[in-house]
Amino acid sequence: MQGKYTIREFRPEDLEDVVNINKVCLPENYSPTFFLEHHYEDPRIFLVAEADGKVVGYNMCRIEFGMSNLRTAFARKGHVISIAVLQDYRGMGIGRRLMEVGMQRIKENGATELYLEVRVSNNPAIELYRRLGFKAAKIAEGYYRDGENAYMMVADLSGLSAPGSASN
Repeated sequence: MQGKYTIREFRPEDLEDVVNINKVCLPENYSPTFFLEHHYEDPRIFLVAEADGKVVGYNMCRIEFGMSNLRTAFARKGHVISIAVLQDYRGMGIGRRLMEVGMQRIKENGATELYLEVRVSNNPAIELYRRLGFKAAKIAEGYYRDGENAYMMVADLSGLSAPGSASN
C-alpha cells in the first residue's frame, strides 16, 4: 500500500483511535487515562500518523531523569512507552518516521538519550531501531505479561541531526 501520511501531535479527539490501535496491534494495553496523562505531560512527544483521513499509528514518549543507560552519570532521557502502526499501513515508512520525529523532539526537549523495550521476538521492530542507531543494552527477563523477555535498546541522541519535514 502506498500513500501519503502526516505526522502530527496527538490531540484529545484522537484518543479513541489511539486506544483502538493499541488494542489491535499490541498485547499490552493502556487505559485512556494513561494516554491522556502523557499527552498533557508533554504534548510535543506524543505523535500520531494520519493517512486516508484517519489516525493509523502513534508514538507515545515521556522524558525521565535518572541513571544513564549509556554512561555512568545521571541523564535526562526519553522513553518510548508505546508505538504502533495499523497492519494495513505498515511498510510505508510510518513507524520509522514516527520514531525519527519523536527522537528529534525528545532531543529538543533536552534529553541526551532515548530508550525503549521491545520483545526479543519482534525482529522487524528490532531491525528498525538498529537502523535508527539503537543498541541492545540489556535483556529484561520476563518483561511482558506473557513472560517473554525484552531487549532494552538505547540510542545516543547527541549526534542526531534534524530529520527534516514531518510529512511524507
